[in-house]
Amino acid sequence: MNSTSGNASIKVRPAVEADAPAIAALVNSFAARNIMLPRSEEQVLVALDSFLVAEADGALAACGSLIALTPVLAEIRSLAVSSEYQGNGLGGVIVAALLGMARALDYDQVCALTLRPAFFQRQGFDIVDRWALTPKIWQECVFCPKFHHCDEIAMLLNLVEPATADTEPRPLPWRMSGGQPVFPLLPA
Repeated sequence: MNSTSGNASIKVRPAVEADAPAIAALVNSFAARNIMLPRSEEQVLVALDSFLVAEADGALAACGSLIALTPVLAEIRSLAVSSEYQGNGLGGVIVAALLGMARALDYDQVCALTLRPAFFQRQGFDIVDRWALTPKIWQECVFCPKFHHCDEIAMLLNLVEPATADTEPRPLPWRMSGGQPVFPLLPA
């Protein structure tokens, strides 16, 4: 996907191994200001297949990743736009590309935890109670140092139309055990 931002030509593409240091540096520049959670270069490499990057004149201008939480729910995370390219719609371009990936991978919903809910609302997401994202909470949030005082807002976007009386219901993405839902743990 190509677009223009000011005088720069922007190319959105899947991340490659050589992008990992720049992705980690960009994400961590925001983490240093408590705007998002930090990611090590190793964490980026482990999840490299989930990342898209926007390149402007050969430099990394933005990044974002789409992580599977359940077979029907994915999360947008590590969404960052370099300060030189902010305000030109590049974050929206990355989100649109990640949502395209989510649709191609047949996810029903995409979530995000953010300190910028207005941005995600412009992309079609709704604010939801954090506990609506139970798979995210129990797979990852419980290990976060901010867990007991989380300041992020939970956002959710439904990618499929609600079922009607004449459509087959989709199987639940979890199984029940002892009266409690058991969510599958998926690789990051």
